Amino acid sequence: MIRRDPSLTSRLLKLVNSVFFGLSQRVNNIEEAIFYLGLRQIRELALATPIIEDFEKLHGGFKNAPWQQLWRHSIGCGIVTREVLSVAGVPFDDDTDYIVGLVHNVGKIVTASVFPTEFTQMLERNAATTEDVCAIERELIGWDHARIGAHYLEKHHLGPEIVQPVRWHNEPQEAGDYSVSAAAVQLSDHMVRTAGIAGLESTEAVSPDAWVRLPGWSILFGQRPEAETSRILEALGSSLQRLPRVLKGMV
Repeated sequence: MIRRDPSLTSRLLKLVNSVFFGLSQRVNNIEEAIFYLGLRQIRELALATPIIEDFEKLHGGFKNAPWQQLWRHSIGCGIVTREVLSVAGVPFDDDTDYIVGLVHNVGKIVTASVFPTEFTQMLERNAATTEDVCAIERELIGWDHARIGAHYLEKHHLGPEIVQPVRWHNEPQEAGDYSVSAAAVQLSDHMVRTAGIAGLESTEAVSPDAWVRLPGWSILFGQRPEAETSRILEALGSSLQRLPRVLKGMV
């Protein structure tokens, strides 16, 4: 099936040769690439490839934005959302945990397509934090990217297990039954920016110490003893170390 998709094949071989740079020679065989990467990473790559291609069609002719940075941030959030939920002990039987992180910023792409003038103004404004970004969006359009993205996904008949975490990923305490997934997306969004992968806006990277002050942290991990909190932070931090190399191979 991978061989039938030239784009996926290309990304697969690029990824394996990027991540496993210590190999004695380049991998040019699909079976060998799958052996090194494993099924989980293949699934993540297979999900990301068509979504990125569809999103590129959505923003159409709007070229004045660093879209590759958005793809890197989005895929990074998909990977890290899954890691956050795993560390929190929240199991998923499907790929919802990855998908909600992957599509959480679709509202920004919709904005570029529907409101190109306002979108250009947004890119020109300085925003230090996610809260600043959302405030600018509401000022110029009336809705922020989370609400726009959720509306778009709902109109395309995605279920509430994806729509609601996207809608509330900046305010997971408001997400009701979907607060856990929304919390994981909020954490992953900040973690990926900590790793220097900001997305469209050059918002300030936050330190790991700031993660514990997010509503998403309280929802997932609550008030933990200092030693346990340190172990969780260490586990999440180690998940970020390999991320830049993985993204270099995927995008």
